[in-house]
Amino acid sequence: MKKYTALFFDLDHTLWDFDTNSRETLTELHQHYRLENHGIDVSEFHIAFKKINTGLWHLYDTGQIKQDVIRLQRFHRVFQEFDVDEYDLSLQFSADYVNQSPKKKNLLPHAKEVLEYLHPNYPMHIITNGFSEIQDIKLNSGGIHHFFQSIVTSEKAGHKKPAKEIFEFALRENNLQPHEVAMIGDNLLTDMGGAKNAQIDTIYFNPEKITHQTPLTHEIHSLAELKELL
Repeated sequence: MKKYTALFFDLDHTLWDFDTNSRETLTELHQHYRLENHGIDVSEFHIAFKKINTGLWHLYDTGQIKQDVIRLQRFHRVFQEFDVDEYDLSLQFSADYVNQSPKKKNLLPHAKEVLEYLHPNYPMHIITNGFSEIQDIKLNSGGIHHFFQSIVTSEKAGHKKPAKEIFEFALRENNLQPHEVAMIGDNLLTDMGGAKNAQIDTIYFNPEKITHQTPLTHEIHSLAELKELL
């Protein structure tokens, strides 16, 4: 196995368990705002959020909307799924969600043990399209901030994955060359596509074993496999 000088990691859905942390927050806020009084069932609420959130982030990742649209429209659209058209409520709900969700501690299986294993041998860096002001909170909440030497966000770099420029920014900031690094992430478009655009090796984290035809350097189905791969 090729020995890399450093590793780039995505954060959400790769290390930080976005789905579990989001579900916990949504359940708490559903109760707080008594959304059942609006006829919104909590299970259906989770389903609607996942559909709309995934769709909006795809539009953002592909350059079709600005990041602010997610914050300003996400919960308005979710509420509209239940014929609740209260924009002010949706904005307050959104603010509470963005404040509370990053404070959740859940990581994906094996994340911490793998980082502990890799840390003595590899400088590690986060590359994310997520909101800049909450990435530190997520890493601290999960107890993994100390494993990473830098956090490169799309706002900091001025470009977002899959643009090669965000990866080139991370390389320059850390005095690295593309052949010295591997990118580990769960998204074929942003993480793997972006790394390939920057001539960086790819390690696709595919826990759901999604079928695809994308050429990759490596593919793993559990983070624990990194201990054998690296």
